[in-house]
Amino acid sequence: MKIDFDGIQAFVVTAELGGFNKAADQLHITQTALTRRVQKLEAYLGLKLLDRTTRRVEMTAVGRDFLPQARAIVNEMTSAVGRLKDMSQHAKGNFTLACVPSMAAHMLPELIRQYADECPGNRIRLLDAASYEVREAVLNHQAEIGIAVNGEVHPDLIETPLFDDPLVFICRDTHPLQGKDTVTWADMREADLIVVSNFMATRVFMDYQLAKHGIRLNGNYEVQHHATAINLVAAGVGCAILPSSTLLEGDRAHVRKITLTGPVVKRRVALLRHKNTSLSPAAQAFYELIQKAHLKPKTSKTQLMRKTK
Repeated sequence: MKIDFDGIQAFVVTAELGGFNKAADQLHITQTALTRRVQKLEAYLGLKLLDRTTRRVEMTAVGRDFLPQARAIVNEMTSAVGRLKDMSQHAKGNFTLACVPSMAAHMLPELIRQYADECPGNRIRLLDAASYEVREAVLNHQAEIGIAVNGEVHPDLIETPLFDDPLVFICRDTHPLQGKDTVTWADMREADLIVVSNFMATRVFMDYQLAKHGIRLNGNYEVQHHATAINLVAAGVGCAILPSSTLLEGDRAHVRKITLTGPVVKRRVALLRHKNTSLSPAAQAFYELIQKAHLKPKTSKTQLMRKTK
């Protein structure tokens, strides 16, 4: 059944104002066009809603019964369209963001704060997950935007590189290597490493380099999240190889972050969206904010001092 909104609106305005001239003026159409809309609605219903006289317009009994329902239809539609227009003009609304947990440590909170200033009242649902899960969330429309590590190219994903995130060595300030400005992969032979799950992209990069240098893992702990590995390092359980973005030196007392070379291994962090789906206004605003942010891993004051020496 096709609902004739124009006809219903014409009937409501005419009934409330009591005449075609006033109703036509309010709707910014000609009186002839208004009359046709009402007549078309009446023809569709097979009922008379208005009785026309030379002086004024009167509602029929059916018209009087229908008016409250017709008014509600017009008001609800007008309100709904107004909300959509407000969403479009002011980026109002809510959206879901899927993101690798390492981004939530330092970069994402600042971005969300900026977004809250620009789009107050909007709500973000955050899915922090492994990189492959972020990709799946965007592909399956569970999230409009994703922030993930470079992986297998998918034809339905648009990927925008954000920054390169090097792997670093993280240890306690009592560790034998803590005094070095840089360490190499060969230095990892004696390291008691806390490793992340082999489902994580970090583990893939790390395992490849260790195998390339003929180094066998020496560690008793495997964790699911980078933050857990940092907590264990801080507790003196061992050391870890993690992305630089997971820790800003100085954030954790007695924990060092050291540049890992020979070679420097970087993972590329990318912004994802579905190729065949338009972003909602709220998500589009956040997507553009990230692109303008020129993200990169933060460098501590201590590291800057070492580089300038």
